[in-house]
Amino acid sequence: MVPKKTNMHAASPNGGFRSDINGLRAWAVIAVILYHFGVPGFSGGFVGVDVFFVISGYLMASIVIKGLEQGSFSILAFYDARIRRIVPALLMVCALLLAAGYFVLSPSDYKLLATHAISALGFFSNFKLWDEAGYFDVSSLDKWLLHTWSLSVEWQFYLLLPILLSLVWRVKPGRLSLIFVIVCGVVLSLSLSVVLTASYPTTAFYLLPTRAWEMLGGGLVFMFSSSVRPAVTSGKWMEASGLALIITSIWALDSETQWPGWHATLPVLGSMLILMASRQASLFTGSRIPQWIGDRSYSLYLWHWPVVVALAYSELQHDTPAVVAGIVLTIALGDISCRWVENPSRRWLGKVGLRKSMTVMAISLIVVLLPAAAVRLGDGIKGRLDPLVESIAAEAGNFNPRRDFCHSRKGNSSPSCVWGGAEWKVIALGDSHISAVVSALAAVRENAGVVQWSYSGCSFVVGLKNKPEIGARLGSDYHCEEFVEWARQQLVGVPPDLPVVILNRYAAQAFGANENRNVFERPEVYFSKIYDRTSPEFLEEFGQHIIDTACEIAISRHVYLVRPIPEMGFDVPKTLSRRLAFGIRKDVSIPIEEYRRRNEWVWKAQDAAARQCGVSILDPTAYLCDAERCFGSRNLQSMYMDDDHLSETGNKLLTPMFNTVFENQQ
Repeated sequence: MVPKKTNMHAASPNGGFRSDINGLRAWAVIAVILYHFGVPGFSGGFVGVDVFFVISGYLMASIVIKGLEQGSFSILAFYDARIRRIVPALLMVCALLLAAGYFVLSPSDYKLLATHAISALGFFSNFKLWDEAGYFDVSSLDKWLLHTWSLSVEWQFYLLLPILLSLVWRVKPGRLSLIFVIVCGVVLSLSLSVVLTASYPTTAFYLLPTRAWEMLGGGLVFMFSSSVRPAVTSGKWMEASGLALIITSIWALDSETQWPGWHATLPVLGSMLILMASRQASLFTGSRIPQWIGDRSYSLYLWHWPVVVALAYSELQHDTPAVVAGIVLTIALGDISCRWVENPSRRWLGKVGLRKSMTVMAISLIVVLLPAAAVRLGDGIKGRLDPLVESIAAEAGNFNPRRDFCHSRKGNSSPSCVWGGAEWKVIALGDSHISAVVSALAAVRENAGVVQWSYSGCSFVVGLKNKPEIGARLGSDYHCEEFVEWARQQLVGVPPDLPVVILNRYAAQAFGANENRNVFERPEVYFSKIYDRTSPEFLEEFGQHIIDTACEIAISRHVYLVRPIPEMGFDVPKTLSRRLAFGIRKDVSIPIEEYRRRNEWVWKAQDAAARQCGVSILDPTAYLCDAERCFGSRNLQSMYMDDDHLSETGNKLLTPMFNTVFENQQ
């Protein structure tokens, strides 16, 4: 038996404690934590957030609707209660991270942390993170407060729900009108979620309109739970069915699943069934361990992600003992936060009255937000760390100085910037990788006359098309295929004595980007037909188009195909500077076999083009790799500005390689 206790946030419609809600919270946070720590079997553990949404919808609807029915509902009191529940522990996490970050984070990392602290405490972090990237993207492990996006979504729901329901109640009091509005909200939000998940997945993931149906679904359970009471046997079957749906989601889904969309109906429906079953004596939710974890679920959720990021900063995220220690640390921090911050602050603020409570919370927010704003406005406060750490971190900004103007990201053409004199002598053609080395090509000699034709994420390969979902993600003004055709037509009018140097990141389009050491093997492009997975047939077709493109140009001019630049799979300046900040003086690199596995099909195609139509091959691995490893840094000097683009320092290592281009012009 679980002792009876008062908990406003796990209350039943009749005001009693709901052990099933508290236990369901426990399993939701366990799923999220084990997913983020990379524990096998929890590849879909992110669905725990969706379970939380359903629970929040149920509880908030119960508070608002009961208050309206009793004629005692106060929007200000509702907001105050939510603030007392959410803000104190969040403030503590942000404050401690900002304090610790002062001693170990580079200026760029510290500025990012401060920015995210502001957005988290302002409850608009979902908008900020949506603007930056996706949940499963390359830079997730750079963001100490990434997980606060869900708090922002919930808070935005808390702001709107009481206003909406109060307005409906004023126009037409009664549960039928409220049920009608909530059902309409579920249908509209779910429909929007399904549509946007397919075409704009980041938008669908982060924003309230595509998430509201999950919380409104919880509200529907409350609306019907007072009139529909399942029998004991029916309740057991409902709970078992709900558990099966949630467990299936956790086990079968993964980060490649389009989310939320229709897939999210599995854990949402499962959560609704468990709430409707309302089994207070359930072994699954009512036993001692789920209750203990459920009591601490919010604090555990707040602390688990910073611990995950700390492991990543220490390069221990794949070390099993370190992961186990991280989980234990998460539990300890969650318990301390719950005992010493979350519960005491909620009790004290609940006693002092509405005005004093809001005043205290406003002052507390200002105390944390002002330093965060100072860090952000001060660009991360330079000069705090060893100068070597900061100089390495600054390599992230050491890229093509004319990149923003000369490198195309939209439209269907290029500005045709010329490097080293006004006269055109060499065409540099390709994606962002050619943009990253064009200054090295121009540095070979004075008046080099290198013309830059580059387009983001767009390998210069005739016939290449972006898959529909990739095209939707890139936007309506992204026109890779048209750029390739534009460059082909431009070459027709260029004198034949001008050689063309082609460099592309083919592997990213064939397998997907490998940032954060991800290996998706899911093509982003297609030619004659769309492939769901990278297959030998797809690589053969891609390779043939590389050959055909090179040979088409080689009919009229000399073509130089550059072997792919090694992709580190991790941000080099960040990784190296973090190592030094933690006292680890070790260069970063990857095994050369890893590079070969990812690019051997490209080498094969380039070699075939050399045999068939006389193109020349330029090999950067001779300058960036040895017999065993490809280096991201040497002698603690970063050669990259991120995970796969050479910096202006690193690209100069290739200047001797480019000598051949100009020697053959003489």
